[in-house]
Amino acid sequence: MPIDSSAADNKNIKQIICIKWGTKYGADYANKLYGMVSRNITPPFRFVCFTDDTTGVRPEIECQELPPLDVTMPTNTLGKWPKSRLWGERLGDLTGTVLFVDLDVIIVDSLDPFFEYGKPDDVVLSYNPSNPLERLGQTSCFRFQVGALVSLQEKFKANPQGIADKYRFEQRFVTRNAPGGVKLFPKAWVAHFRRKCRQPFPLNYIKEPKIPKGARIVIFPGDLYPTHAIEGRYNKNAANNAKDHLKRITEPKNLKRPLRHLRHFILPVGWIEKYWKE
Repeated sequence: MPIDSSAADNKNIKQIICIKWGTKYGADYANKLYGMVSRNITPPFRFVCFTDDTTGVRPEIECQELPPLDVTMPTNTLGKWPKSRLWGERLGDLTGTVLFVDLDVIIVDSLDPFFEYGKPDDVVLSYNPSNPLERLGQTSCFRFQVGALVSLQEKFKANPQGIADKYRFEQRFVTRNAPGGVKLFPKAWVAHFRRKCRQPFPLNYIKEPKIPKGARIVIFPGDLYPTHAIEGRYNKNAANNAKDHLKRITEPKNLKRPLRHLRHFILPVGWIEKYWKE
C-alpha cells in the first residue's frame, strides 16, 4: 500500500517516480504504471508522478509539479532530455533513493531487487543492448539518490543543445558523466521488447513475442508502444496482419532490405494486457 508523504524519512520506504509532460502520454499511462508497481512491490512505497497535468490521474498517485529547469530543451535529437529536470538538487519533497521508471513500460515481476542491488548511493542504470561494444546505460529504469546528479544538470544547463548534439541520448550523457560512474542492473532484469521479446524470423509469423527469462520490466524504446504491440503492429504505421505486411515488401524502401522488412513483424501480444492494467 502507498504511504503518507509525512513518513518519507523511513529508509525502508521504496520511492518510485515517473515524469509526464505534454500530451504524448495520457493519465492512463500513469494509472496503469501505478497499478503494476502496486502489484509488484513489497510495501511500504511511494509513487510520485512529476507532471504538468493531473487531469484523470488516480488519487493514489502523488502528483507533484515538474521540477523547475529554466532552459530551452534541445531540438532534433532522439534523447528524452526533459528527464534532466530530475537531476537537480531538489526533487519535490523527496529525499534519499528513488527508482525512476518510464511511463510506457510493462512490469512483469517484483521491483524489490532494484532497491537491493549495489550500494544505496550508487547510480544504477539498466543495461542498454543497442550498442553492445559500448558500456551504455538505459534510463527507462534507473536508480539514484536525490541531488546526486546536480553536476550533470549544471553541465546540461550551460549548453543544452551542445550536450544533446554531442551525446545524442540523455542516457549516454548520464552513463559517461555521472559522479563516481554508474553501475548497471543485471542484463536480464530490463528487457528491450524489440531485441529480447519478439521472435526471430520466420517464427515471428507463427509465435507471439515472449517474456524473456529473468525479466522484471519490459521497455519499449523507439516508436513502438504497448498499444501497438497489443494490436500486432511493429510501429504505429505497420500492418497488423501478416498478409498486409508481406504485401508491403514491394515498396521501394523494403525492396532494398527485404529481410529487414520480414523481420519487422509481430503477432498480437496477449500477455501485455494481463500486466498493463490499473
